[in-house]
This record gives sequence, structure tokens and C-alpha cells, in this order.
Amino acid sequence: MSKVPVKILLWMCCVWVCNGQGEYVLYKDPNQKVSDRVVDLLGRMTLEEKIGQMVQIDRSVATVNVMRDYFIGSVLSGGGSSPLPEATAQNWVDMINEYQKGALVSRLGIPMIYGIDAVHGHNNVYNATIFPHNVGLGATRDPDLVKRIGAATAVEVRATGIPYTFAPCIAVCRDPRWGRCYESYSEDHRVVEDMTDVILGLQGEPPSNFKHGVPFVGGRDKVAACAKHYVGDGGTTRGVNENNTVTDLHGLLSIHMPAYADAIYKGVSTVMVSYSSWNGEKMHANTELITGYLKGTLRFKGFVISDWQGVDKISSPPHSNYTASVQAAIQAGIDMVMVPFNFNEFINDLMSLVKNKVIPITRIDDAVSRILLVKFTMGLFENPLADYSFSNELGSQAHRDLAREAVRKSLVLLKNGNKTNPMLPLPRKALRILVAGTHADNLGYQCGGWTITWQGLSGNKNTRGTTILGAIQSSVDQSTEVVFHENPDAEFIKSNNFSYAIIAVGEPTYAETAGDNDKLTMMDPGPAIVTSTCQSVKCVVVVVSGRPLVMEPYVAYIEALVAAWLPGTEGQGITDALFGDHGFSGKLPVTWFRNTEQLPMSYGDSPYDPLFAYGSGLETESVASIVARSTSASAASTNPCLVTVLCLLLFPSLSRVFRR
Repeated sequence: MSKVPVKILLWMCCVWVCNGQGEYVLYKDPNQKVSDRVVDLLGRMTLEEKIGQMVQIDRSVATVNVMRDYFIGSVLSGGGSSPLPEATAQNWVDMINEYQKGALVSRLGIPMIYGIDAVHGHNNVYNATIFPHNVGLGATRDPDLVKRIGAATAVEVRATGIPYTFAPCIAVCRDPRWGRCYESYSEDHRVVEDMTDVILGLQGEPPSNFKHGVPFVGGRDKVAACAKHYVGDGGTTRGVNENNTVTDLHGLLSIHMPAYADAIYKGVSTVMVSYSSWNGEKMHANTELITGYLKGTLRFKGFVISDWQGVDKISSPPHSNYTASVQAAIQAGIDMVMVPFNFNEFINDLMSLVKNKVIPITRIDDAVSRILLVKFTMGLFENPLADYSFSNELGSQAHRDLAREAVRKSLVLLKNGNKTNPMLPLPRKALRILVAGTHADNLGYQCGGWTITWQGLSGNKNTRGTTILGAIQSSVDQSTEVVFHENPDAEFIKSNNFSYAIIAVGEPTYAETAGDNDKLTMMDPGPAIVTSTCQSVKCVVVVVSGRPLVMEPYVAYIEALVAAWLPGTEGQGITDALFGDHGFSGKLPVTWFRNTEQLPMSYGDSPYDPLFAYGSGLETESVASIVARSTSASAASTNPCLVTVLCLLLFPSLSRVFRR
């Protein structure tokens, strides 16, 4: 357990439900209604204390003194911001508790809430389980799986002392050129709506008498969630990040808004506003949609938070008219501002705007009441300091097994030889197989952006996991020789008499604007590897990417084609399907275009002529199911031994099944 100074413990006991003079203090009494506690605490706060609660700062500028003196309401880790390289769960807990102690010794002792982008597992943290990015989870069409992933993520986040994640992203990606398309579950809002069940995993399931629209967090192994980015971020023109979504109100409400109604119904605690604009108006300044629709029509009672320096970006160039931007954002209905560095400027500007009656105190009170409501609801006042009780959950085998399940269910089989001669499942026993490609032995590429760092990393030393190559080596028969050559030439291939090849190609890592891409081609030398290898030997191509890529020129050479998305740390989920331990079941969550000139193109558009339509995905049976079905169907009229021999001839990989 983390070491908490005796004086802090004594102070907490002394002031728990009374002040220094022994007077009963209602907001400190956990037996009182949350709404009453909010009102009581709000009535005791000065303007400085209220505005402090509306501030979220990056950990790099947080100190005990800053937390205490400015009454800071929240701290965050930006992408890749950690206590130290390869920090342990205990390192994280100790750091966060130090910041919390600063908040607790302020006049009213209001605890801060620490947030982090845990968007596909606890992805900033070394040794955490990295799940597939959302686009892959959308391919599973499995809300229960996503809910279980939410629960696993929540406990890993709590293992590091953090009670708040900036997830899920419930954008509807309508153009794969967008650099955040992999953060979207689908181009179909109905799939995105279904996947909001992740909130039930992150926060817990509200009780039957729960009042919808009110935040809910159900225990110390749960975290406050954040639906983002409100609203229309996935619909910008040409997929340009942070740009303009041009659509009428019907288009906005029918495509981009439905998942927010579902998230609010399920008790999501916070909503993050998008950098983007709707028909030219910045979302961070859109009173109609934030106060009018989100808080009014949808009756959202949690707090609305800005994106990183989102207030700065209201003006062009950013920060060029900061006071006016602060005014616009707060009046629009933003409650907490991710400053994240220049907190003094924000505080001074907002103080001046309120004192000069430009912004009414009622708007400040509304914002602070919402923030306090979330903090009281999640038990932060009763349990402000974290301990090490969940440390063993970080990267646990149970969570890795769950991630492996998610990987295999996310795979979309787009081509598999032909009906009479399918290539998959692959035989485990072969003389020699070739593994090639830029993504076959690169855990960083496999995980994608938002992994350890904001933009992601290349290589195998940044966190713990299993590459596709490693998974193949552990899956084949002991007698099978596995040869890895990232970029083999034709002569090498022909001279080695390979039984078949597995090629993994795709995109480099990226996040947000760095991922905006008009070309959507495989990274070099991917095209050359696919062409030369698949023209020389039967090949399976596994595409590791956050979105569809240009594949039409190569499909004719490829025997089997698999979309693996950004699967995360558990590469064995891929070999589970390739070698037939489990069948393929994933369906495309987005349209796979023929060429980028067709974009944007989504299901239901006219014309609609994709390479692979939305919802495509061949299904296969597991080897065990094939054996069982073949044996059962023939048992009455055929010698079982003959059936077994035929199965082994048709599917050489079954030999291992019978040896088990």
C-alpha cells in the first residue's frame, strides 16, 4: 500500500464530517443525498475555488502547491506523459497521490479527478493489456465483448490510481482519410450505438431505479467515462481532422448524434467537445448544441469538458483572442477546460469575465455543480487516495486472454481462395513457411497510435506482447520450419520451396492530424513485398491498419486476404483464426473502397461500388467443428476411419487435432 503521511490520515479523520471547530459539515457526510452535498459545498465556495474546479492541467505543471493554492479540479496525463519510463502501477499511484494530497489540504479539501486517454486498454502504461482499436471492435459486432473490455480496462486504469478515462470515442467515421478513423467503431451509427455498452463495462451497470442522464460510477474498480468528441468529428470534409462537418440538422442528428443519446442513457459521466466545426461554427463555442441539445434535449447531467487546448482553437490562429475564446466556450456550456499548461491565464480571464458580469455566476455554478456531482457520485470524497490493491491486474493473463478473443473476433476474412479450394485454415505441419512484411515482427505497428506515446512507436521493446511472427512460431508444428524475411526477393522465395507465405503489411503508427491521408496506400515496401511474394508462392496477406487501404491492384495475386485492423498486444488472436482454432466471423465496419477517388463513400450512398461492401466478411468454421460435422454427417453410412482419413487429406492441419 502507498505510504500516506500520518498527518494526512489524522487530518482526514478530523475533518471528515466536521470542520476545525467541530461543526457538522453536510457535504462531508456520505450518508446524505448527493444533490444535497453538492448544494452545501457549492454554497461554501469562493469564486476562486469555483473556477479552480473548472481547470484541468497537465501533470507536467502540477505540484502539491499548485493544487492547493489554485484549487485545481483535475489533472491529466497527455498522450505518453508518465511518471518515468516503464513506470509500474505503484509509480503511477504514488505520483497521483502526491497531487491529490495538494488538493486535500486546500481550504475545503475538494479532491481532484485524474484523467487519462485509456482508449484501447490502458495504452499509456508499460505492460498494460492493449486491446484492438475501436474499428476492430466494431468488426466484431459484439457489444458484450466490448463491455467486458471496458471492465478490464477500468480495473487496469484503477490499478495505477486513476479514476477517469477519456473514452469511449463514439465518432461515426464517414471518410477513411480521417486520421482518427480507427478510433471510430463504424461508419454505421447503429454499430456505434451498440458499442456504447463499453460504458457499462467502464462505469458499471446502473441499478433498475437509475435516473437516466445522471452520471453513474459503480465502485472502486470502475472509472468515470467520457463520450467524445461531441459532435460530428467523423464527418469533416475530406476527412480533415478538426475541420468542418457540412450537413443539415437532420444529417447531424441522424448520423452523428444517436450514440450520444445511448451513452447518456447508460449513465456516462462526462462528454468531451470536438475540435471540429458544424457548418462553420466551432463546436467549442456552439451554445445551441452544448447547452441547448446536450444539456437540454438529451438531459445530460454530467460535466462537459473541452479537448486539449480546445478553447485556444476557437480563434484563428489559436490563442490569438484568448479572452473572447474563454467567454465563448464557457457561455456555450463547457464546464471543465483542459487548459492544460497556461492555467493562470485561464483563471485570470474567467475571473475577470465573471466579476465584470460578462459571464453570469449562474453559469459558473452550473459548471461546478456538474463537476462536483461526478466527484460525489464516484465516491471520490470518501476514497480520494489510491492504493496498490489492483496492481496485479495490470496486464493480467485474464485480460490478455480477453484481448486475444477480441483480436480473433475482429478479423475480417475478405478473400479465401475459392469455394472448392479455400486456403484457410492453414496447415500447421508444413516443410517450410515464409513469414514476410513490414508488420510481421513489429509490436508497435500492431498496436498503432495512442500506445505508450501519443503517436505510437515502432519496434518490440516499448511494451510487452506477442507479434504476429511470434504467434506463428508458437502455433505451427515443431517440425515446420518458419523463415522470417521482411522483404524477400523473388529468387529467395523460389529457391526455398516454401509451402505457403504469410505476409503482414499495413500503415505506420499515427494519431489525429498526423494520420490524415489522401493516398491510403500501404507503407513501403509493402506493395512490392505483396506483389513479388504472392506471384511466387501461395500467400495469405494480413493487413494491419486503422482503416481500409488501396488493395485492388494486388487482390488478384493474393490467395487469402485478412483485415486485422490494429489488433494490439495479443498477436496470437490472429493465428487462432489462421490455423483454425477458431473460425473467422468479423464483418467490415466500414466500406472498403477500390480507389481514393471514390471517397467519401459509405453504405447507402449512390453510386456505391466498393471493393468490399460494408458488412462483408467470409465466415469459416474451426478445424474442430469441421471434424465434428464431417464425422457426424457420415457416421450412419460411412466407416469413421475413412472419414478421418478424408479429413486429414483435405485439411493437413487437422493432424495436430488428432494428436491432442
